[in-house]
Amino acid sequence: MLNFIASDHAGYDLKSELKTFLESTGHAVEDVGTHERSAVDYPDIASALAAKIQDAEKNNQPAKGILICGSGVGVSVAANKFPGIRAGLCHDSYSARQGVEHDDMNVLVLGARIIGTELAKVLVMNFFQAEFSNEPRHLRRLEKVIAIENRNCKTE
Repeated sequence: MLNFIASDHAGYDLKSELKTFLESTGHAVEDVGTHERSAVDYPDIASALAAKIQDAEKNNQPAKGILICGSGVGVSVAANKFPGIRAGLCHDSYSARQGVEHDDMNVLVLGARIIGTELAKVLVMNFFQAEFSNEPRHLRRLEKVIAIENRNCKTE
């Protein structure tokens, strides 16, 4: 499993703490940016992480990502514009786990100005430990989400 993490300037400190935490628990994680506290535009950060996940999946490598901004809303909106990205804004442990198990969520989104570091660590662990259930009802629903995405994707 390839793991990626990214944030805008508002999420920089939480991202840095989570990256260190993940590495201390044996999870390799690639930091996609930002690499400093200077202001950056959240769509650029979300795009960079989404591209990494898309590239991994094109090569049949499962991947998960964590995106962080001040509220979590901006990066969530931007990331979900990319085919194959299922980003969920989660501020509770149930959603962080259930989003993977039922919806095959591959990007956990956090709001650095909303939650603290300790809760963020719990959410990240729930996200990384969860696996998609492959139950028929969840597969059926995921197929419908993918069909919506395919109908609405613009191709050149």
